[in-house]
Amino acid sequence: MPSAALAPHAETFARLAVANITREYPNFPAHLLAGPEELVAPRIQHPAFYGAYDWHSSVHMHWLAMRLLRHGLPAAAAGAVTEALDAHLTAGALAAEAGYLRDHPSFERPYGWAWLLMLTAESAAHDDGRWFSVLAPAARTAADLILAWLPKARYPVRHGTHANSAFALGLVLDSAERAGVPDVMEPVRAKLRAWFQGDEGGALRWEPSGQDFLSPLLTEADAFRRVAAPGEFTGWTSSFLPELTEAAREGRALLLDPPEVTDASDGQIGHLHGLCFSRAAALHALADALGDSRCRILRDTASAHLDAGMSALGSGDFTTDHWLATFAVLALEAAAGTAPA
Repeated sequence: MPSAALAPHAETFARLAVANITREYPNFPAHLLAGPEELVAPRIQHPAFYGAYDWHSSVHMHWLAMRLLRHGLPAAAAGAVTEALDAHLTAGALAAEAGYLRDHPSFERPYGWAWLLMLTAESAAHDDGRWFSVLAPAARTAADLILAWLPKARYPVRHGTHANSAFALGLVLDSAERAGVPDVMEPVRAKLRAWFQGDEGGALRWEPSGQDFLSPLLTEADAFRRVAAPGEFTGWTSSFLPELTEAAREGRALLLDPPEVTDASDGQIGHLHGLCFSRAAALHALADALGDSRCRILRDTASAHLDAGMSALGSGDFTTDHWLATFAVLALEAAAGTAPA
């Protein structure tokens, strides 16, 4: 179902997505050079996902463009999105992307893998299946990489940027079945429980770090929400986030203040705009799952963060424009409770 909250922004976000996925430069390739022969243009190594500054941003901006087709776009905007997706999501281009992932098995681990599954899952919702048919083999490659990595991943990465384990594996659980790789779900569930089931005493007052676009604690809670046994999550959250229970009991206005962004043109400081959106999405998800006296402060805090994040959108600054709208959509959908299935 289209979201009324997202509708006013859908066309602008679609223009941002298309502009970014078709823009080859500036580019930040995460490619380890084995020799001078590998000094090639981004489009050569990544014929589908060469744009939007870096590979993971390109993948999730493709997801954004595709998802907006289900939120209702004017004909011209929908046509531009479809044209760009058709140009990039071809059998040859996706085979090359899958081959690159196999040849570089730690590339974009785990964030980029998760977004590739999210993109593939989104493609399954579109009628003729042409995008799903070419994305599915690449999704299978990502799933195989996840299955090979999980047994080695003794410890989670808890910081608030791309390597965060909880955020990526949460996306994997949200998307794996529709992406055609359901076999990855149980190992992911088991790993999340092994990592996080015994955690307690998290301190939200220690957040954020200076370049976070994810909240380590809220992201972990949102991931554990997906795997908690019936009746388990309420008590687990009380132990893991005691400050939430205390803040709700004391009637505080907000659990966390939105971060102050002192220089949005700085790529790392600018991450904090994304933190506003990812916190908002997680807070709404936690409120939905808990359904108790803590919901008011969770939702009020989410609203404050969503409002703060929206002020940064469409600034014209490539530093944020190449990625931020994706996280705005996650937050707007979570706030409205109308995310397309």
